[in-house]
Amino acid sequence: MRDPRRHRGLCAIPQGTGPFGIPGRRAAFCSGVELRQLRVFEAVLRHGTVTDAAIALGLAPSSVSQQIRVLESALGVSLFMRGAKGMAPTPAGLRLHGWARSLLDTAEEAVRDVRAERPRLRLGALETLAGSHVPAVLGRLAERRPDVEVEVHSDRARDGLFADVAAGRLDAALLLDAGGDVGGLGFPVPPGPLAFLDLDPVPLDLVAAPAHALAGRAGLSPADLDGERLLVNVPQCSFRMAADRVLGAGPERVMAGGVSVMRAWAEHGLGIALLPRFAVAAGLRAGTLTRLDLPVPDLSLRLVWREDRETLPGLRDVLYAAVAPA
Repeated sequence: MRDPRRHRGLCAIPQGTGPFGIPGRRAAFCSGVELRQLRVFEAVLRHGTVTDAAIALGLAPSSVSQQIRVLESALGVSLFMRGAKGMAPTPAGLRLHGWARSLLDTAEEAVRDVRAERPRLRLGALETLAGSHVPAVLGRLAERRPDVEVEVHSDRARDGLFADVAAGRLDAALLLDAGGDVGGLGFPVPPGPLAFLDLDPVPLDLVAAPAHALAGRAGLSPADLDGERLLVNVPQCSFRMAADRVLGAGPERVMAGGVSVMRAWAEHGLGIALLPRFAVAAGLRAGTLTRLDLPVPDLSLRLVWREDRETLPGLRDVLYAAVAPA
């Protein structure tokens, strides 16, 4: 007699376990669903079209389409809405996404463990931090978890890091933030639960050329900067967001460019700039810049990861090993 607990290839789900039968967000599929199908599903979700997913996977588009149809048949649901502009996930497809990534990660970790390979941490970081803060984080990890292999991937854009963390291509990412939750600095945060740790403070200084009218004046307030030329980068820049929070709308924004450009323009008297202390320390020592006397709160070097990935064996311990000593 047909087992009523089975349906289209999914194992029965014992009471008190996760949706696919294993506690702690791990999943158990019967033979109707295979890891290769989940890889294809994730590629189509990421690229948006069968053709682009096929190119990324090195498969024929017909093979990608077939794998998606087999997966949908095994699950008994439609995972994508097909349209002229590509493939958009259905609600069921969105629900499967996190599970698919978790299953693929678990399978990869199992292979590495069976082969006695070192655990791996895929760490993303903003390019701004790659030279200034990433080495210290890598040093802590090397000292405290020498068993872990760390791969660092840098990105110029915060959105790219978030996308890679959300898709599971990165285990965690380093970025600059403020406040009591991810996105407190003012940037948009992708949907889904995120966990974070603040690893180090990142002090900021409001600087200008030594001949600036406000140089040497004590006890400045944001109102004293009304009408000043504030050198900034693009709106997504962490330091511009910090300036918007601290200085308000009073100063005139002057588009300069990256940190090195803002620093150079400030040295030449073209405006004031709110920059990380590590970027202006040499100029302050050399006397080409001066620090304006306006209190500025620190940013945080924040490590962000997907909360549901904490079920991966040992990942949480590895991430916490990156914290600076008290």
